[in-house]
Amino acid sequence: MPFTQLDKGNAFRALHQGPRAFIVANAWDAGSARILAGLGFPAIGTSSWASGNVYGKRDHGISRREALAHARAIADATELPVSADLENGFGTTLAEVAETYRQAATAGLVGASIEDATHGPDKDTLFDIGEAAERVAAATEATRQLGFPFLLTARADGFLHGHTNLDDAIRRLQAYEKAGADVLMAPGLPDLMSVKAVCAEISKPFNFMVGIPGKSFCVPELEAVGVRRISLASSLYSAAMSGLITAARETQDKGTFAYVGSSLPCWELDRYMLG
Repeated sequence: MPFTQLDKGNAFRALHQGPRAFIVANAWDAGSARILAGLGFPAIGTSSWASGNVYGKRDHGISRREALAHARAIADATELPVSADLENGFGTTLAEVAETYRQAATAGLVGASIEDATHGPDKDTLFDIGEAAERVAAATEATRQLGFPFLLTARADGFLHGHTNLDDAIRRLQAYEKAGADVLMAPGLPDLMSVKAVCAEISKPFNFMVGIPGKSFCVPELEAVGVRRISLASSLYSAAMSGLITAARETQDKGTFAYVGSSLPCWELDRYMLG
């Protein structure tokens, strides 16, 4: 019997309440979602970077409609809980933000994130902390009326945009927690001590984002400083596309196909994708 969104939402919430940190594996299409599910990951995420690339666009280059259609395809491909990267909520008004998360639920998701970066002409601009908290509250209010658990992850994205004041990141996360966010996130923290400092100042689960060279720490280290959830962001997509580029360059530059011997054949991949 297929799992309902209530089942998936309860399962996703329970993962955050478990005794250990867990990994959300970020997929970039239905096939990669099924492979990751076949490998035993307990939940699936999306990545705005990978989602944009799937459409042949850059990060933050797709519309709400495209992002949700992409997320729906991934959610439909697996019975695991799926949480989507929905950038800053795809809205200039609070009503538009709230509508994004109502539509996210309709797309089969049981979680999604909201960032506090504007993604406008000035790419280093963050919403004012008060406005950002209001946007989190609007998203939260929309998800509380769904009839099943939907976990909203609020992100303080300053470290990704040149705003490297740790105290400001903590104040932002505390404001988003007060606004109702279920999970908190601050991508790009420079070291484990910063991660520990953030975790000590919040009461909701903290999500650590893997994917930045030199700032992607191992699971035991992250658990030790208080991290509850670890997301892989665009790192798996980057690894897969790096393999594609390496193999394609071999054929162009050398006229050889050695990559075939080091790759899993299609029928082996089917073991994970089809179960």
